[in-house]
Amino acid sequence: MITRLSGILLEKHPSYTVIDVSGIGYCVHISVQTFDTLPEINQSVVLHIQMIVREDALLLFGFSSVEERESFRHLIRVSGIGAKMALSALSVFDSKTLADAIANEDVRRLSSIPGIGKKTAERMILELRGQLVHLASDTSQVAKSRTIDDVIATLISLGYNEREATLATKELPENVDIGEGVRLALKKLAK
Repeated sequence: MITRLSGILLEKHPSYTVIDVSGIGYCVHISVQTFDTLPEINQSVVLHIQMIVREDALLLFGFSSVEERESFRHLIRVSGIGAKMALSALSVFDSKTLADAIANEDVRRLSSIPGIGKKTAERMILELRGQLVHLASDTSQVAKSRTIDDVIATLISLGYNEREATLATKELPENVDIGEGVRLALKKLAK
């Protein structure tokens, strides 16, 4: 499996590039984000590669960073998103912006990607929730938000209404886990 190509840049287009590696020209599909990082023609280039084998083709997708390739790998696992649509998503958003949109469950923002409607955006959020957190801008805030949501859901399942549950979680400490958060919130509700 090809995971990295290092060679001379022969051609450069917004959707693909050709790299000469020891006399062999590899056509590599790229995102606009990667295109913007490419050097001039006849300069050396390194791309992180995701190879996809199909019955009728062997396709190479290249990325300027490991994070972008990792985002691509996660995207193509989502039902209804193929390699071309994943590349389109990474052309619109860089890895961190995409991770932020998923972590914040921003359906409107994800729906702005060509070919991705509301249902596909919701599926992306559902299937990728928590998988790209390490790429998000503020991982501690995203993790705390998730913990608070889980504590509120637990309190509601115990019979409290959403307003009471939300108020009980307002002053939870920064690094609280779910169990401790529920215990502290119940203590506050008992007052």
